[in-house]
Amino acid sequence: MQRIIIRTKTKVHFRDVTPEVQKAVQSSGVENGVCHIFVPHTTAGITLNEHADPSVMDDVRERLEALVPENIHYQHAEGNSPAHVKSSMMGSSATVFIENSRLVLGTWQGIFLCEFDGPRDRTVMIKLIPDRG
Repeated sequence: MQRIIIRTKTKVHFRDVTPEVQKAVQSSGVENGVCHIFVPHTTAGITLNEHADPSVMDDVRERLEALVPENIHYQHAEGNSPAHVKSSMMGSSATVFIENSRLVLGTWQGIFLCEFDGPRDRTVMIKLIPDRG
């Protein structure tokens, strides 16, 4: 398993980690298989979405804020309940196929670390499983 550390810059930050994940795939020697990406945090997540137009992730951020606003009452005393809810909505992992040592992503797809309680150093774990055939 490989780990990469990503420093997020703001409280809510969608960081395209596709280049780092692709580098991990290429350095592994795995030609064909599966890449599993996992974030071991309760206030961050992983998602696949469009990375060609940054306004897409701006729209995602705005809609998440509308669905899970900061300024309402939450029972969790630490003050970061919205971050926990948003990370649950995004999920903590993604799986992408590997073919010819490349991530198999759609033309516009990228892999995003979703920060909801930053800025922080976040760990992204990458597990590569080669085909056995």
